[in-house]
Amino acid sequence: MALEKNNPCFDRLDYATILSKVNEQSIDAMIGFLREELPYLWYDAYVQMTPRQTNVCRFTHGTFEYIFDDYVTLEATGAVPHDQTSEARLVAVLGRSNPLKRARDDYRLRGWIGKTESSFGKAWDKGHFIAHSIGGAVDGIEANVFVQKREVNRGWSASGKRFREMEKYCFSNPGTLCFNRPLYTDSSARPAFFEFGLLKINKELWIECFDNR
Repeated sequence: MALEKNNPCFDRLDYATILSKVNEQSIDAMIGFLREELPYLWYDAYVQMTPRQTNVCRFTHGTFEYIFDDYVTLEATGAVPHDQTSEARLVAVLGRSNPLKRARDDYRLRGWIGKTESSFGKAWDKGHFIAHSIGGAVDGIEANVFVQKREVNRGWSASGKRFREMEKYCFSNPGTLCFNRPLYTDSSARPAFFEFGLLKINKELWIECFDNR
């Protein structure tokens, strides 16, 4: 798709060049390399795009690793003054799809912020960065939840159909390396865009950038 200069997707990482640095070309070697390298590249890019102080941490839930800017703790400890426009938010999440049957935690999603339409409007959903069907969850810290355009989340638009197709690939091919990287244009936790990517069985990277404005 055509990208304007003021579109954060215009400056996204050159993933093909990054992947070309893998010396061993087995898919396991590629996955290992990307899981090791991408968090550092994402962190550097995030700090550059974020004018305020950051408090980035990493934690694992299931088969996915979450990279999270815990800005709330900075406010709670007095390291920074309270700012209603700045929120804790996800930097990126990556891991391998794990479409096992598990108990859903929708009760936590329902309790996150409040009723969707009254809080955000009819154009928005409470979406998952990593779908529940492939191993994502809301359990505990709600780092995996964000305000997402309904037409994308539900597969109603052309871009939404692509997004759902990518999720279905991860579901149909357990163990697929996939990631979601939000891109922000302000200090809130609502991304303006997000990159969703996966490594196919044939070793090809499939990455799409979705508009969430």
